[in-house]
Order: sequence, then structure tokens, then C-alpha cells
Amino acid sequence: MDLGLAGRRALVTGAGKGIGRSTVLALKAAGAQVVAVSRTQEDLDDLVRECPGVEPVCVDLADWEATEQALSNVGPVDLLVNNAAVALLQPFLEVTKEACDTSFNVNFRAVIQVSQIVAKGMIARGVPGAIVNVSSQASQRALTNHTVYCSTKGALDMLTKMMALELGPHKIRVNAVNPTVVMTPMGRTNWSDPHKAKAMLDRIPLGKFAEVENVVDTILFLLSNRSGMITGSTLPVDGGFLAT
Repeated sequence: MDLGLAGRRALVTGAGKGIGRSTVLALKAAGAQVVAVSRTQEDLDDLVRECPGVEPVCVDLADWEATEQALSNVGPVDLLVNNAAVALLQPFLEVTKEACDTSFNVNFRAVIQVSQIVAKGMIARGVPGAIVNVSSQASQRALTNHTVYCSTKGALDMLTKMMALELGPHKIRVNAVNPTVVMTPMGRTNWSDPHKAKAMLDRIPLGKFAEVENVVDTILFLLSNRSGMITGSTLPVDGGFLAT
């Protein structure tokens, strides 16, 4: 199925690893031009070697001023994937100011800032666009030691709806994907303990974690005109976890 992404220009944050990196590769394979944003230059260098033609931008999205400077002249963008995130796990009674500040700056505030930059450009050019925010099943279920992470993703889900409401008249669609545990290299490491994994898998009707391509395929669908009547949605990619 042709998703009609060829010739369009996309920006992906958190592009150095995991879901973001795989999204960049899939968009390039679909014929899109891609701007890859990461805070780690080494990851960007490796990505460009693997996928020549990707436009790398190295910036820490937790830094508002640096992000403004790095993206102010990024050029026309038709598609945006807000994927960058951090997960700082602490019990509620031990949550620190630093964990709150870092998590909300990257997982929430940066989405506002990057989306503003991109959406203003779309509106100025008078073109439609699509934005996908990478959220989590943790936005809708409480998970032990995930106080701040769950809260940032809950905020991101509501931000997605607000963006859809206010950007819709400009023909800009905004949706979120809400994956379960995803088998990125980090995901495989973090969930390698069979006891820990079983506790989560027992809550997933399909009995398995998501593969990266399950999430990437959903992102590409929501970016494409095939989802032209979908906006403001938070789409689970969770094997049924949120149905339980």
C-alpha cells in the first residue's frame, strides 16, 4: 500500500536510537526527506553512515534556547514525529525535582516547542501536515516507580488532543501512538528479567511485547494520507494491555 510519503520532508526527534532511528530509516525507504534530531552526535554520525541523505541536527531538546536556535532555520517540514523522551524511574516518595524538570522538559515541553516551530511553518506556507507524538500505555495505567514518566505521558496525550483541536482548522492532523514495552535494544535489556517480564506479559492479551516495526508502521500510517480523517487519537500499540 502506497502511503504517499515520497517527496515529503519529515522531522524526527530522538532519532539516534530505537523507535526514532527506525522511523527515520522507514521514512527514507518510503521516499521522504528526513531531518534527524538527537542530542548525541555519535548516534547521528552512525545514522548518516547507514542512511546517507539524512539531515542531522544535534541538540538537547531539554534546552529551550538551544532548540530554538537549532531548529529556527530547519526549513519546510510536512511531517513531524515527536519521539524524544527520557524515563527516570523513582518511587513516588523519592521523586526529585531534577527528575521532574528533566522529564517534563523533554517529554512534554519540547513537544510543544518543536511542534510550534513546525506548525507555524506549515501555516505560513499554507500546506497541510501531520504530527505524531510517541506516547505510551503508561499514560493511561499506573506503573510502579513510573510516577514522573506516567505523568509526562498523560500530559502528552492531552496535549495531542489540544493540538488536534487548535491545529485542525489549519489542516494539520495530530495523533499519538501509545506502545507497550517495545523490543528496542534498551527494551530488551530493561525487560530481560523473566520474572519482571512475566508480570507485564500476563497483562497483555496477545502475550508478547511490541517489536519496533509494529510501532513504526503505525507512525507511518498516521503520517500518511491513508489516515486523513484521523486526528486527536491516542492509538494503542499494546497487544490489548489497555483493554484489560
